[in-house]
Amino acid sequence: MGDQEDEILTVDEVAAFLKAGKRTVYRLAANGTLPAFKLGGTWRFRRADLNAWMEIETASGGSKTAQGADDQ
Repeated sequence: MGDQEDEILTVDEVAAFLKAGKRTVYRLAANGTLPAFKLGGTWRFRRADLNAWMEIETASGGSKTAQGADDQ
């Protein structure tokens, strides 16, 4: 996979990429705030989806993320 946009990331990698805790990444993925899918029972993330999500969150002021992070 030469194209970084097609890269599939783990929870650990997403936590480092977003500079967030692993529990936050799990919570946001589980409640549908972060774009993710499960593979064999573990969360996976497409880098392109995360980049698009960050663009949307930045443009909207991050209101969905703040709500998602406070849900639990």
